[in-house]
Amino acid sequence: MDPSQAPVENYANPKTCLFHVLFKGGALTFYILSALFFNSFVIIFVVTVLLAALDFWVVKNVSGRILVGLRWWNEINDLGESVWKFESLDQESLARMNKKDSWLFWWTLYLAAAAWFILGVFSLIRFQADYLLVVGVCLSLNVANIIGFTKCKKDAKKQLQQFASQTIASRFQSTVQSAFTLV
Repeated sequence: MDPSQAPVENYANPKTCLFHVLFKGGALTFYILSALFFNSFVIIFVVTVLLAALDFWVVKNVSGRILVGLRWWNEINDLGESVWKFESLDQESLARMNKKDSWLFWWTLYLAAAAWFILGVFSLIRFQADYLLVVGVCLSLNVANIIGFTKCKKDAKKQLQQFASQTIASRFQSTVQSAFTLV
């Protein structure tokens, strides 16, 4: 090994990465190959949507937390309004997150949505409204995760900016107070 070469970073959470990709790939692969093995639309619908739902749950509750340190959910408040809730690791922990894990998380999230969109276009071209329904459900689950994690990432950045400005303001205030107490 050449000592001048930087060591290649491995995945910090290979099992989580595997399941993050496994359900996405499973749903897409089953949907694409199911026409070769099954004549029943009901089987194709149920299994594909089940795999997509498992993917949605794994991404939202497991791989999002472990691979990128983010978690989101949506609640209905007392007024009947939808309220987004976000959790993220502290900034020090977020900075230590594995870059490969993060890269895999975001790219597979977007590529799976793109694949479902393309499959939707094919279903539309072939006038298969029933298969368009399957694709629509799977795409909406993927897009919900994209929106949730994107909003969560923006919220984490906003919290960092607020923390930084509060820290600077409090340091400035303590410096000014100590300068006046010396006089």
